[in-house]
Amino acid sequence: MRYLTKVKDESYLPRSIPSGRTSHETGPSMQSGFPFTKFADRLASLVELSSDDVDLLAKMPATIGHFGSRDIVARKGDRPTVCCLLLQGYLCWTVDCESQQQITSLHVPGDIPDLQALSAPLLQFDLTAFGPVVVAFVPHRFFRELSEASARLSRALSLLMLTDVWCLRNWICNLATRDALARVAHLLCELTVRLQAIGQARDFRFLSPFTQTDLAAACAISAVHANRTIQELRRRKLLQWNSRTIEITDWSGLVRLAGFQPDYLGLRKPPLQEAKDFDSHMAEIRV
Repeated sequence: MRYLTKVKDESYLPRSIPSGRTSHETGPSMQSGFPFTKFADRLASLVELSSDDVDLLAKMPATIGHFGSRDIVARKGDRPTVCCLLLQGYLCWTVDCESQQQITSLHVPGDIPDLQALSAPLLQFDLTAFGPVVVAFVPHRFFRELSEASARLSRALSLLMLTDVWCLRNWICNLATRDALARVAHLLCELTVRLQAIGQARDFRFLSPFTQTDLAAACAISAVHANRTIQELRRRKLLQWNSRTIEITDWSGLVRLAGFQPDYLGLRKPPLQEAKDFDSHMAEIRV
């Protein structure tokens, strides 16, 4: 299925958009409360935005796409003319390694996983949906004009790309230097903090993007080992993993097990990190 955004300036029309199961269209200016606010929250976690910056973001043209679990949102070898802004759900970059699929990154709402395509448009991996996702396809030209119009937004976009690099380096370190238990703990710590940065998982509870097979692919372990690792984290009372929901029940313990330091995420105001903050927060929400 192909679909185009109806915009006043036809030079914004995407020339190549992947197929999704369903779609709907937006006008040239996004309504606050849906696509634009997710992106604004993400950028605001990296730099302080002015009201003028927010106004510029609100002019974002886009086509909204809906994809099902395991759908390919952007395919290896593509040369897209649009970037994929994630609005709901989770996306990951995947690559087939012999008979197995390896997950090389995980993306949360507000991320633009293929922002690097502005400079190097040839995609090297598949961008895959983890469960149902909603994305906004935004023309490359908009981001270039955004960078020219605002130094703060230019810096924010640069930091967004750099954060992907820093996350990848830590992903490699996680696989190379930690055992399975610490790998999974580190991944869950990172996911929690990234969700908190966009106003989600404030109660340390969030929808899991993973099946056990997915977790195995992300942490380079077998599905059986992934299951045992989850059971051990439960046994240590660090988390509850019920069906598709994860709740961190001992944040400080999970951080210690993982050796987690959030500096590489580049956040201006890191969410709750200290044990006392966590304990206080948990006491408040349990009242």
